Amino acid sequence: MSPLASALTRKTSVMPHRYLQELTTASVIAAQQRYGSRPAIQRMVAGWDTDAMLGTDEAAFIAERDSFYLATVSENGWPYLQHRGGPPGFLHALDPVDGHSVLGWADLRGNRQYLSVGNLATSPRVSLLLMDYAHQRRLKIIGTARVIDVRDGKSADLLNRPIAPAQLGKMERLITVDVHGYDWNCPQHITPRFSEGELSDALAPIRDELASLRAENHALREQLHGRTLPDQRRDRDSHEH
Repeated sequence: MSPLASALTRKTSVMPHRYLQELTTASVIAAQQRYGSRPAIQRMVAGWDTDAMLGTDEAAFIAERDSFYLATVSENGWPYLQHRGGPPGFLHALDPVDGHSVLGWADLRGNRQYLSVGNLATSPRVSLLLMDYAHQRRLKIIGTARVIDVRDGKSADLLNRPIAPAQLGKMERLITVDVHGYDWNCPQHITPRFSEGELSDALAPIRDELASLRAENHALREQLHGRTLPDQRRDRDSHEH
């Protein structure tokens, strides 16, 4: 069993719903009390133990994603949300460190605004939102990020890991996230959407059936055409005589 697989099956420092506990501040509690959900939330938190170690379900879900949303916080307090995309699996679950999971991806050159990278220089806390629109699932992760500029020559160990990019583009940095907590959301209000690949797989039987029907239609037309020609020739001969 690999270190990653071994760690994924090991739960350490488990606590009741670590993700929600971290995000449930005094003002959040006040909102829950105002809208009457506080008792239900307390029961949910008490009945669901999670920690900073992603399980096999979470690792498999991450490996299938071709995009995610990354939230950072700027120095002036404004949140910033960025979409990151790539081939499925471009977001990697690396070997765990000190009892928590580690995610990583190769950050390629984009529009060169560097808002997320700049925000991470002053606040490493991030939130990731991973969506599976087709199956109405989403995984939320909070953690602390580390930015490794490939020009600094300090990332040789990470460059040798499978985090190296498979997608086209100029890699400027590696970003890793030490996972602090995670949560699965309910499917409510997720509108199903499908990628080109997912549609291609789903429509393959329909395309095959359409091709078969077209071939059958073509053969029937050929047969009908072969029968019609002698009849037309016979009618023409009868008129001429």
